[in-house]
Amino acid sequence: MPKSSDERIAEMTFAFVYPFYVEKVEKKGKTVAELHQVIEWLCGFDDAKIQELIDRKVNFKEFFEEATLNPNAGLIKGVVCGIRVEEIENPLTQKARYLDKLIDELARGKKMTSILREPK
Repeated sequence: MPKSSDERIAEMTFAFVYPFYVEKVEKKGKTVAELHQVIEWLCGFDDAKIQELIDRKVNFKEFFEEATLNPNAGLIKGVVCGIRVEEIENPLTQKARYLDKLIDELARGKKMTSILREPK
């Protein structure tokens, strides 16, 4: 029986996906430092922790178990992969899509204050 999308996301390693994140933002003139700023805002991971997670080859289930999700993460709205992130029922999949959405916004050139859901 094929795995569900939720199962595939849970088992996917952060180390596998990370280079695609870097490529996506750098292709649009953004930096790894900006990418890390977004990851740190959402998950609470500094540069050293991000590298540790990559080195340990944690999957997304483990990645988000170790994260301290930003209390404003629920303000992340919009569509990723044709699905509204605020309507995703599986908590792990929703967190992974929050990260995807923030990286999409960074790559599209949104202001960091907007991406990080800072008060106006």
